[in-house]
Amino acid sequence: MLFRIRRIFLSLTLAAVSLSARAAPPVAGAPAAGGGAAQDPLAMTSLWQLTLGMLLVLGLIVGIAWILKRSGRFQFAAGGGLRILGGLSMGARERVVLLQVGETQLLVGVAPGRVQTLHVLDQPLQSLNKMPPPGGGFADQLGRLLKKEKST
Repeated sequence: MLFRIRRIFLSLTLAAVSLSARAAPPVAGAPAAGGGAAQDPLAMTSLWQLTLGMLLVLGLIVGIAWILKRSGRFQFAAGGGLRILGGLSMGARERVVLLQVGETQLLVGVAPGRVQTLHVLDQPLQSLNKMPPPGGGFADQLGRLLKKEKST
């Protein structure tokens, strides 16, 4: 996986460098593009474009990594038998997490420096993903807000 990330980073870096080299404006006093002499690669405009391109690529990588971490879609299962089914924040640093371990579901309390099994479910929750959110889905809530604004 690390190899893939390095390969993506390298390809994005090369793309940013090639784009900044193509889009660089001509330097004052340098001949035109057809004049035979190339633009000085150490000119300040080229260095600024290269720096901004690299910062853009690094920002994209950090942003995508943050989104993947927050969405929870980028989790590696330990042998395919462990999954996180859901979680709920109970405080600033405490969480309750529902885990699927093989056929068993566990309710686990997670706090700084401590993980404790709260309950082992006798019957696994089957329709956990099919249950609607408590206040309705996002589309329902947005529709209600839009109706309120139109009636006002």
